[in-house]
Amino acid sequence: MSEAWRCNLQTLMKGISSLVLERSDALRATGMAIGIQTNGRRALDQLRVGSKLRPTSFPLKGLGEARCLRRSVLLEALASDLPSGTIRFGSRLLAIAMDPETSYPILRLHDGSVIKAKVVIGCDGVNSEVANFLDSRPPRMSPTCNVRGFMIYPDGHGYSHDFVTINHNHVFLGRVPLDEKSVYWFIARPWTHQDSTISKNSDLIKQSTVESMAGFPAEILEMIENSEPDSLSLTGTRYRAPWDMLFGSFRKGTVTVAGDAMHVMGPFLGQGGSAALEDAIVLARCLAPHMTSPDQGELSREIIGGALDSYITERRMRLVRLSAKTYTIGSLLKSTSLVVKLICILMIILFFRDRFGHTRYDCGRL
Repeated sequence: MSEAWRCNLQTLMKGISSLVLERSDALRATGMAIGIQTNGRRALDQLRVGSKLRPTSFPLKGLGEARCLRRSVLLEALASDLPSGTIRFGSRLLAIAMDPETSYPILRLHDGSVIKAKVVIGCDGVNSEVANFLDSRPPRMSPTCNVRGFMIYPDGHGYSHDFVTINHNHVFLGRVPLDEKSVYWFIARPWTHQDSTISKNSDLIKQSTVESMAGFPAEILEMIENSEPDSLSLTGTRYRAPWDMLFGSFRKGTVTVAGDAMHVMGPFLGQGGSAALEDAIVLARCLAPHMTSPDQGELSREIIGGALDSYITERRMRLVRLSAKTYTIGSLLKSTSLVVKLICILMIILFFRDRFGHTRYDCGRL
């Protein structure tokens, strides 16, 4: 959700000269849809776009304010409030370094341009160049892959407003209705050697996914087979383990990270987007008082660094808990070892008994 997060930050940081460097030539909507749970909805309300987005989907039963949104709708809502020119499309970061004279970051882009910045916030996803600059441990590869798709039923799907999950034979499926005619689905299944060669072919993605889902209801298989070809995606799953979150380095000078660049997780809680929205609120709350105060004069690296440290401190344990819960649930679903399954069940009973407790988290006000 890198684009959405970056747009959020700019929305929050009005009054501060800022620039969003976007690799693509337009707002992207990779993945077609995104789940936003109650904690993410609170962040959207702080951004004053929650009311604008509510009519675009319906709430899911029993999950508070959880909804599934089209990514394009979310991104457009976030970007619409930005001053013209805030987002610079077609910008790809090649390298980042510290200015030897000022110790502020210097960004070198693929077109040869150079940007000298006071603060750099890397929201550049799983393969983050900024995280590499911070010497963060690379995300770990999971033995599973994610398949996502989007199905439109011209005459209506007739499904209730529920988030349906099915776990069978090490294949985990989630199905979420967006409106009366549209359904978003995702699958976590074991990665196979052929997946690296079929990820660009929608027909092969469908075929391999259906083959892996023996024993699933016929209506689920039909949904996958009839999904919009352009909506299908197959990607490997990467994650940061809880201990990587606990001990990870997330700042160097006035450079930090957020979103998947900071805390990429497995899909088992559906918290990637909501957690990124929380990042935006907390980071802006920590930075803005220093960067907008007329009494500060020329900002020092120490002031900015202190604000970033406050952001990292506030986010770290929240992200450790999310990562630990995701890791435990994922291990329970994927492992074939009875011992591992028993340990995971014990962990859930001891620490994560409240199934939806993580969605009630409030990241606070701006």
